[in-house]
Amino acid sequence: MSDEYADFQEQPGDDPDDVLFNTLYGVRTIQLNRPKKYNALNGSMIRKIIPRLKEYEKSALASIIIIGGAGPKAFCAGGDVSQLAKDIAENGEAGQATSKSYFGLEYQLDHLIATYPKPYIAYLDGITMGGGVGLSVHAPIRIATENTNFAMPETGIGFFPDVGGSFFLPRLEGFLGTYLALTSESLKGVQALYAGVATHYIDSSVLSNLTARLAELVFKDYDNLHTRLRIVDRTIEEFNTGLPHDEPPHLAGNLRLAIDYCFRYDNVEQIVSALEKERDSPNAPQQIKDWAKQTLDKLAEKSPTSLKVTLRQMRLGARWNIAETFNREYHIAAKFMRHPDFVNGVSARLIHKPATKARWEPPTLEGVSNDDVESFFKIEEGEDSLRLLTQGLDYDRYPFERDLGLPKEEHVGEVVGQKARGRQEIVEAMVEAKEGKIGVREKVEEVLGRKAEVNGEGKVVWKG
Repeated sequence: MSDEYADFQEQPGDDPDDVLFNTLYGVRTIQLNRPKKYNALNGSMIRKIIPRLKEYEKSALASIIIIGGAGPKAFCAGGDVSQLAKDIAENGEAGQATSKSYFGLEYQLDHLIATYPKPYIAYLDGITMGGGVGLSVHAPIRIATENTNFAMPETGIGFFPDVGGSFFLPRLEGFLGTYLALTSESLKGVQALYAGVATHYIDSSVLSNLTARLAELVFKDYDNLHTRLRIVDRTIEEFNTGLPHDEPPHLAGNLRLAIDYCFRYDNVEQIVSALEKERDSPNAPQQIKDWAKQTLDKLAEKSPTSLKVTLRQMRLGARWNIAETFNREYHIAAKFMRHPDFVNGVSARLIHKPATKARWEPPTLEGVSNDDVESFFKIEEGEDSLRLLTQGLDYDRYPFERDLGLPKEEHVGEVVGQKARGRQEIVEAMVEAKEGKIGVREKVEEVLGRKAEVNGEGKVVWKG
């Protein structure tokens, strides 16, 4: 192994079989292979994946990369934070340093995926949380199945939504990303597609056939990444198994309006106050009152420090580029390793059986000052920076988000503004533009119902 990959050499204790690699014509598959641990990501796995991705990047024979998880339950349930917390509890500062190194290694891999020059596909077939999100959400193609269970549960363990969550979450529509980040709300099955977490939805039973079909693709030497991804996109649609007939978008209509209204604030206390008003409002629909109460209960269980740092992260991350995102998160993670809530939260929620209630320090939102929050984002003079493995490629928006996945609200608004049309005409135009992609009709209809109205002439007017 060259000096370039010296940091990724096998270490004593690394499991030789925790990641499996395979070749099928032009496809290279990466299978996370810790099914008994829900494929939780650790340093041993990362040290195997990074050199392989760099090898595939240089190989003319490797055309498409597909990552998935072994077993029926999980793609990847997160990073192995239990081991990190134990190490900190037992070894103090030495454990903190080890944990910081792990997060640096993980973020190097996540950034490599985010800037990968070849089609990279993630099969989100099962639990996809924490570290598993980092392996998938920055991929241009993310396939959800009926088994998908997506969440960012970090605020419940005294941490923050890392692995590039600073970039991905604020760029979801409205304040949906803030809601998911603070509450750890999960998105199951097709809901991951509607929310923009996944770009495609197919039944898990056809994944192996899809892999075999993708292996048949042969790209022209002059095809750029955009062209190759379009070919892959159309190929995936060949395996369209339809949408679940009884699962319309859940985070839609009045509920979505309530999410955007309550989570628009830059202060956690204001978000709590807005939720309390919804819960107690005599005019609010019962669905919204129940949702507000449940959301308040969820927030009450989270680390107050994590909540405040995460909200600040969401607002700042909306302005960070992809490289700055991982460098900033590297420093924030190091700060959390020195904060008692991380060990307390992981121990209570993940290590103790059965799980117990965490003891947060401080235990209330009022006990976390603005200075406390800002200290997580301050990079001290002399602190090391994260060494990224891809240089010279950077962006502020995902390069292919308009081409892959369902149209976003802003795209629907643009189509509405192009010329006066009726609602059905707009829906059909957007379905045609997306070549009949499944989910487009349902998504556009939901957005129009919430963000537009029909005037006296029967034409759609954008409310914004």
